[in-house]
Amino acid sequence: MSATFRLPSDERDRVAARFEEAWTLPPAAYTDAQGWAAEREGIFRRDWIAVARQEQIPEPGDHLPLDLAGQPLVILRDEDGMLRALSNVCLHRSMTLVDEPGNSRYLTCPYHLWSYDQHGRLRTAPLMDGVDDFDASDCRLMLFPLEVWEGFVFVSLDHTVEPLGPQLEPLADILGPWSFSEQVVVATVDFESPWNWKLLVENFMEAYHHIGPHRTTLQPRYPAANSYTVDNGGRPWAALRMPGDGIELIAAVVWPTLLVAASEFGPIWYQMDVDAHDHFHLRTHLLGDPGMVDDADFQAALTGRTDAMRYVHIEDIRVNEGPWKGLHSPSAQQGRLAPLELAIWQLNQLWLDRVCPS
Repeated sequence: MSATFRLPSDERDRVAARFEEAWTLPPAAYTDAQGWAAEREGIFRRDWIAVARQEQIPEPGDHLPLDLAGQPLVILRDEDGMLRALSNVCLHRSMTLVDEPGNSRYLTCPYHLWSYDQHGRLRTAPLMDGVDDFDASDCRLMLFPLEVWEGFVFVSLDHTVEPLGPQLEPLADILGPWSFSEQVVVATVDFESPWNWKLLVENFMEAYHHIGPHRTTLQPRYPAANSYTVDNGGRPWAALRMPGDGIELIAAVVWPTLLVAASEFGPIWYQMDVDAHDHFHLRTHLLGDPGMVDDADFQAALTGRTDAMRYVHIEDIRVNEGPWKGLHSPSAQQGRLAPLELAIWQLNQLWLDRVCPS
């Protein structure tokens, strides 16, 4: 299957134009399942993908299974405290080794009890005596690149991927006051999202829509006209600053799907598990200081913060559903980007590079 998605040259040129002349991605970039196939190959199997928080795997032996673009993985913390990303596929008959989070010294396949240590080395293979040229020391689960940035665990399926941390240094400076690496998840709200993943990312990264669905919630506090996008130098991230009356809201994306927001109310993580061109699962997480989790005042305020997070996202659901329906219509076409949508242009250039190169 091709790892590229062909657009008509005029449509591609509109997206690639300088920002002041640029247009949105065409409808097919959202609605065509072949586009998702190209995204899976060119983005989700190539770039760094945020898959967890480090505090979700705190102790030696803890493991967390997941699927990344069709590759079953298990993220584990070994006996030395190091996080590893291993293939979660047994080397015998391709059974997945673990299906639930847990803690164990070894990864043992439930099918024929082949067992692997925390480095992925085959430890036991019952009843394999007498098999010609079988050497257990030659059997090892594939190890994938893993980095931790600001407490987020990133994995790439591309062993030649460029290190992530240096590319995100400017973004780390922007988010520095909120100490993301020191936070833990304190509340979660789940949403099934039956539309294309890029609609949420784009909506998250512009304050223009504050004047519409958020006119009574975010717009009075963070006026759309005050917002501006940081120059990312073509790196795989975008940051939107939304000054208010002595306060500021920041929204950021680490390409393609790590979304975070930060304000005086604390940090929020939007976790996207993308599985198709027309569906992803969203978990919105409030983050907080672990030392405050048991504080009565903190817990009393947490309900209100969680309700507010849920309410704001429900306002956004309407403006994800609406474009998703409209993009399927015969009249759907590319639209001009507004001056407040620079972050969308930045992300569209990354998309073109991975999915629809010239």
